[in-house]
Order: sequence, then structure tokens, then C-alpha cells
Amino acid sequence: MTRAHEGRFGVCFDAAFPEAPMARGFESKSVADQQESAQLRRTPRPRGAAAVNPGVVARKRGLELARADIERRLAKASVPAHRQMLERALRALANDLRSLED
Repeated sequence: MTRAHEGRFGVCFDAAFPEAPMARGFESKSVADQQESAQLRRTPRPRGAAAVNPGVVARKRGLELARADIERRLAKASVPAHRQMLERALRALANDLRSLED
């Protein structure tokens, strides 16, 4: 039997009783997470996937996003000094990306 009392936010259940109902959505999210992780474990990896470093992948993705942002800003820039600064940044990002691919 669950012991409940009327609290400030409605009916409250005591934490000492494990049979107290959980908020809707938490249980289904946990089940969905477990199913997803089980699916990932079952999915075969490509041959070269074991050597992929997640840190390098994240760094490359960050550089690609930065490059897209600078290209967008360069397309709108009208002041020559600002355009030059953005072009230098774009070249630096291209060099960083090239070094990651090597």
C-alpha cells in the first residue's frame, strides 16, 4: 500500500515506498534508451570503424560547422578588412581540416 499525502503540488508519495508510481514518460524513456543501446551493440561496424577516434570526429565536425559559419558571414560581409579577416580564418580552418584528414 502506498502512503500519500496532499502536498503543495498535489498528491505526494513517500520515497520510502518503492511501489509508488513514477511520473509518466520516465519508464518508457528508459526502455527506449535500453532498446537503442542494444540495437547499437548489434549493428555491425564497418572494417575501419574500430580505428575511428570519437575526439577526432567531434573536432572535425566542429571545424566543418565553423567553416560553414564563416562562409555564411563572408557572403554578407561588405567591409574589405572584415572580408580579409574572414578569408584568413577560412584558410586556417581548411588547414586544420586537412591536418585531421592526414
